[in-house]
Amino acid sequence: MKTFMLRKEDVNAKWYLIDAEGQTLGKVATKAAHILRGKHKVTYTPYVDCGDAVVIINAGKVVLTGDKLNKKVYYNHSGFPGGLRERTAKTMLNEYPVEMVERAIKGMLPKNRLGRQMYRKLFVYENTDHKHEAQKPEKIEL
Repeated sequence: MKTFMLRKEDVNAKWYLIDAEGQTLGKVATKAAHILRGKHKVTYTPYVDCGDAVVIINAGKVVLTGDKLNKKVYYNHSGFPGGLRERTAKTMLNEYPVEMVERAIKGMLPKNRLGRQMYRKLFVYENTDHKHEAQKPEKIEL
């Protein structure tokens, strides 16, 4: 019996909606990355983008456990001398909640062109408003 390998022409992508309100950042990110990679499907093939699109709403109401709000630090560097910028998780959650959720998910995807292709199917919104009603996303409970 031959092993089934999915071709990119045969991929049928669906849309999923995740409500992050009251959920921990890690649980939301792992579920979203799992769906973006396509590992929830029986037709999963590692070298094909067989994942589905994910819409995350209420990113501003995500929860961090423990003392991560004060101790977790996000770093950016401009590439110039003295260009290191540090922001705590509290600052990120208050000012840039969408970027915080996107960074958590992006870190769980492959670091190659396939991972970048998967990342393009992620849509994160700070509130409940989103522009993907026409795709009829299926709501997922965590």
